[in-house]
Amino acid sequence: MTGTSSGPVRWLVTGAAGMLGQDLLTVLAGDPAAEVTALGRADLDITDAAAVLAAVEGHHVVVNCAAWTNVDGAETAEEAATAVNGTGVRHLAAACAKTGARLLQVSTDYVLPGDATEPYAETAPTGPVNAYGRGKLVGEQAVAELLPEHGYVVRTAWLYGEHGKNFVATMLRLAAQRDSLDVVDDQQGQPTWSLALARQLVALGLAALAGQAPAGVYHGTGSGRTTWYGLAREAYRLSGLDPERIRPTTSAAYVTPAVRPAFSVLGHDRWADAGLSPLPDWREQLAEALATPVFAELGSVARSTESDRSQ
Repeated sequence: MTGTSSGPVRWLVTGAAGMLGQDLLTVLAGDPAAEVTALGRADLDITDAAAVLAAVEGHHVVVNCAAWTNVDGAETAEEAATAVNGTGVRHLAAACAKTGARLLQVSTDYVLPGDATEPYAETAPTGPVNAYGRGKLVGEQAVAELLPEHGYVVRTAWLYGEHGKNFVATMLRLAAQRDSLDVVDDQQGQPTWSLALARQLVALGLAALAGQAPAGVYHGTGSGRTTWYGLAREAYRLSGLDPERIRPTTSAAYVTPAVRPAFSVLGHDRWADAGLSPLPDWREQLAEALATPVFAELGSVARSTESDRSQ
């Protein structure tokens, strides 16, 4: 990694205390040419336009990980969710337009209708089925409108990592508490390790700064596809647990306030335009993730309890 012609690359990471934000800081810490400003929610309210402009000033690349992430909660607080995921993103895009910074906006598969049978292209028509998706789409539209040359939307899905609540960690914790688990097998998607996505975002930011990546939408999800049931079984298998403890069920058994898309498989063709490869296969990412300390410890505890049960 290299800095700009006049010195280091100055990065601003918003939402830096979250799962993806923390992984971004880890990746950037390994780059001697990076100068990083890390702002959590307590440091920057992205719904405050003046504060956003002041924060963006002096940076080359802004990666926005700040978001309202409570999908079900957005159903009864859509205005508040959209203030962060839509209006807040508009403030960031406006600030980047004024200062010349590149903006990488982390978005979601939930902006799509979820009724396809083949992977969604980056150019596929949007059509959110819940309040969270509608708010995130407002943010995407702001980036496209205000930063047609310097705005990048990276949609991700089924994110898991060491630094926050997520499906993989929950499955491993429950393995130490229950004999079996019923997991939904009628939603298809692409599990994505947050550290792998962080690496991809940094690579895209540098390509953008170098003029090598066209602006627009990219899909930052693991390659391949599976279901939540398939992900849970693979996490068990890789952790040395009995995958037969995972049993398939349907979405109808787990009704939630927000509708979830049934099909969240995304295409990855645009990475070639930026000279980058898509994220690796989801199984490859999962294997690497499960070897990291937090997941390894969860797996160890689960194996110990499984062994105790079998005796």
